[in-house]
Amino acid sequence: MIRKIVKIDREKCNGCGLCIDACHEGALQLVDGKAELVSESYCDGLGDCLPVCPTGAIIIEEREAEPFDEEAVKKNMEKEESQNTLACGCPGTRIQSMARNASQTNQKQVQTNVESQLRQWPCQIKLVPVNAPYLNNAHLLVAADCTAYAYANIHQDFMRNKITLIGCPKLDNTDYSNKLAEILRHNEIKSITVVKMEVPCCNGLLYAVRNALILSGKMIPWNVVTISVDGRVLEE
Repeated sequence: MIRKIVKIDREKCNGCGLCIDACHEGALQLVDGKAELVSESYCDGLGDCLPVCPTGAIIIEEREAEPFDEEAVKKNMEKEESQNTLACGCPGTRIQSMARNASQTNQKQVQTNVESQLRQWPCQIKLVPVNAPYLNNAHLLVAADCTAYAYANIHQDFMRNKITLIGCPKLDNTDYSNKLAEILRHNEIKSITVVKMEVPCCNGLLYAVRNALILSGKMIPWNVVTISVDGRVLEE
């Protein structure tokens, strides 16, 4: 039958996973780091996923497609709920436990003199004023909020001597590009370090920083560090 259905441009998709959460029928999943329509019969063609896509990778097209099957959707959602991931299929929701050895769990006894390296307030990207005086001539750390819990030594290894901005593009349901671009325009930023988790939704943070650099017209030295869910540095 001819009907409306989503189409995803894999070249534009940054793997943030926001569209997957927005799809209430479980029609979209991340495949090799990109959003993909896993079944035509799961897609109702209403396009709830379109507004949340930060890169404009999703459109609605009208073409020959399998009819929407509400019963199949229900069965698929029940199956997903019985497994270790939520219906969205995002790896960031996968339930898992991390074993810690005695030396790790006793760190509190050793690190009695550890001090916070947070140098300003507020630190949420959405709350920081673009003209805050501490931003000028600063080295910026733009971090996914989960990294502070996953990586034990984030204060000394990443926050030290930097102004820290934190956020979660998935939970905030926003694109930080414009806010970060305004910060770059109004201040002389010396460098940017992005610290993100390995889960695909954190790519939204990376996209925002890259886009902010383009929008601001400033080419500032920047680097990216990826943290695994069990607290290891994967990339630098």
